[in-house]
Amino acid sequence: MTDNTQIRIGHGYDVHRFDTSRPLILGGVHIPDHPGLLGHSDADVLTHAVMDALLGAAGLRDIGYYFPDKDERYRGADSLSLAKTVSGMLSDKGFRVINVDATVITETPKLSPYIGEIRRRIADALGVGIDSVNVKATTEEGLGFTGSRLGIAAHAVALIGSIISAEP
Repeated sequence: MTDNTQIRIGHGYDVHRFDTSRPLILGGVHIPDHPGLLGHSDADVLTHAVMDALLGAAGLRDIGYYFPDKDERYRGADSLSLAKTVSGMLSDKGFRVINVDATVITETPKLSPYIGEIRRRIADALGVGIDSVNVKATTEEGLGFTGSRLGIAAHAVALIGSIISAEP
């Protein structure tokens, strides 16, 4: 038997509109004194983008398929708990997370005070070290949906790997 390492990459994107009646959760971290995001779960736009990147890398369907917004079990759901489920799905297919790189696009709030904790929480949910998760924030200089302060968007890429046994 020969072992071959298979490497795959996936991209995820999510966007949510602001909702003043909800808390803002990004990467599992509550960001105080700022409107939250509209969504069926906790509307954690960053974690949703990360999950879609991981699912895509594994050749699986998107988060809406596995955690539909019409399913009451996911109303107000903690997205990091869903990310743990996604990590388990990858493991079941023989994959492991190598790294995740994500960008949050928002004019406000400023995220630099929270980035370390966000990275730690995502890493914990995925069962990887903090050095395997990178999170950045940027603005759109007043342009577009996020630039007009209507909501927040996030992009993520994920690299996963597996050990596949090949018959001689």
